[in-house]
Order: sequence, then structure tokens, then C-alpha cells
Amino acid sequence: MLQQIPQRPPTYPTSMAQGQRVATGEAHGKAILLGEHAAIYGAPALALPLQELRCRVTVCGSPASTAGASRLYLATPGPQGAAEETARAVPEEFLLLLSAFAERAGLGAPPAVDIRLDSRVPPSSGLGSSAASARALVRALDAFFATGLDEQTIFDLVQVSERSAHGMASGIDALATGSERPILLAGGRLRTPSVGSGFYLVVADSGSGGSTRKAVGMLRDAFARNPKGRTRFVHRSTALTEAALEDLAAGRLPALGRHLTDCHAMLAALGLTTDRTNALVHMALDAGALGAKMTGGGLGGCVVALTTTAAQAASVSTTLAGRTGARTWIAAVAKEAEHDCP
Repeated sequence: MLQQIPQRPPTYPTSMAQGQRVATGEAHGKAILLGEHAAIYGAPALALPLQELRCRVTVCGSPASTAGASRLYLATPGPQGAAEETARAVPEEFLLLLSAFAERAGLGAPPAVDIRLDSRVPPSSGLGSSAASARALVRALDAFFATGLDEQTIFDLVQVSERSAHGMASGIDALATGSERPILLAGGRLRTPSVGSGFYLVVADSGSGGSTRKAVGMLRDAFARNPKGRTRFVHRSTALTEAALEDLAAGRLPALGRHLTDCHAMLAALGLTTDRTNALVHMALDAGALGAKMTGGGLGGCVVALTTTAAQAASVSTTLAGRTGARTWIAAVAKEAEHDCP
């Protein structure tokens, strides 16, 4: 079941007027274990939530106001730790989301509100930054206007933003950034997969921002020229994911790790990896990871590495950070049974 993220009490950013209505929404990052890109063409995809990487949106204004334009403020850590705000143009994907929300909420026109985005999900990293921001904004708007949106409507609105940001969107990011558990999207069915043994996932940022839109477009053009290549890719990705799910359910972590590394090789053959992400994968394997791969859109961004214990995860993380300066995070995944998500 997709769990709603607990909402913190509203705050009053310095750029937002006291006395106006304020509402907040939250989401978090995600990491795709298997199925990125192939999910767009109907293959299964498996993703994990990265709840340490939080994203929070605060909306402020008058619910009745449609005069003027919405404004966006990005919160970034200042030199003394206090957040600093920078005004930015509202991106096209947010404008489309605001219009779609207004239509769903029966507002007549897009709301004119101040939006404060405070996200710890690194952008252009393959960790769901755009989806987390969109989901947090939808939840903040839902609270602000008291519309009581259900999860399907929230998903649909996030997808409006995601399709604008990336050109094509499978929906896995829109779902995973709002889930507290691993999720599997397969055949139009969403469920939490069986995890036979807990494990730890190390996430390492290559420091080179990727572009999901560029990667999606590159594959789309390549497959238009070579439809058989698309068929082979979808079949191979599906086979890897299905085999990995069997090993995940049985707790066969070494075998699961090998599938991750095989997936990286498959994505590398399509030109989606870089020298930096390839190097991180090799370093993680040399440091004792059971498997490693790029994650997300590729052409930069992050890699993930599978380990059995917290100590092994810390060792791999320390090695990657020490040798490359990469930012790293560790996510723990607990043992649990499979169940459907409504």
C-alpha cells in the first residue's frame, strides 16, 4: 500500500507574508533497482524509496487569488546552516501542474501562490528530484485548498509535471517518491515485492548531472531506427527484472547483485553510462558490493551498490567517497512479504 508521508506543521518562510494561509507537502527521493527506461515501453520496474532525501514544498497565499503569477523560491543551506532563499522562474512543468490542479479542483484559473521548495534530492541525479518536487507541490496544494485528492489523482497530477520534464514518463518515479516501501510496477499492477532478506543499498553521486529527457529522447530515436533493438531491450530488461525478483523473494542476495551488474552492462551498451558512473560501479564491486549499476535516466547521475550488512555498506560508501569525493547515502531495506497496493 502506498503510504502517505506524514505532514509536518506549516512554517512561515521569510519570503512569504505572515497571516496568509500556508500549507505544506512532502515527498522523498527514490532509486530504481531494475527496469529504468524499459518501463516506458511496458517492462516491469522495481524502485526503492530514499526517505533520507526529503523534499518539502510550502505554499502561501490567498485561496481566492488568481491575480498575478505564482512565484517560486528555492531554499538552500546557508553558510551558517540557516536556509537561504533564491527567487526563480516557475518552471514549465510546475505551470502545467498548476493548470491541471486548477481544472481538477474546479478553481476556474490556476492559483497565484508563492511556492517555497526545500529539497534534499539532488537534481539531475536519477533519484527522482522532479517527481519528488511535483508530488510535494501537489500535496501542498491539496492541503492549501482542502481538496481531499485521492492517490490516483495525485499520481495523475505528478505525471503531468513528469511528462513535461522528461518527454515520456513510466510513472515509477511518481509512485516511488510517495511510497514508504519498495514498489514493483508490472503489467499495470502496483505491488510491494517480497523481500526474503534485508539488505543495504549504497547510493553514490557521480557528480555529473544526467538528463533523463536527453536519455529518453536518445533511446526513442534509436528505437525508431531499429525497432528490433527496442524489442530485444525490453525482453532482456524484463528477464533480468523477473529473475531478480525471484532472487529477492528467496533472499539470494549474491544472485540479486549479479542481476544488478548485468543490468548496468545492458544500459552501458545502449550508451546510457559514463566513464564516471562506470568507474563507480567497478570501485563498488572491488570494495565488496554484491552488485552495482547506474540508476535512473543515466548519462551521469548516480549509481547504486548492493550490500548485505550495514558494516559492508559503510565500507563501500567510505571507499567511494574517499577515492572519488562522491556524495553517498545508505538505505536499509527490510525483509517483508509481498502484497498489492490499492
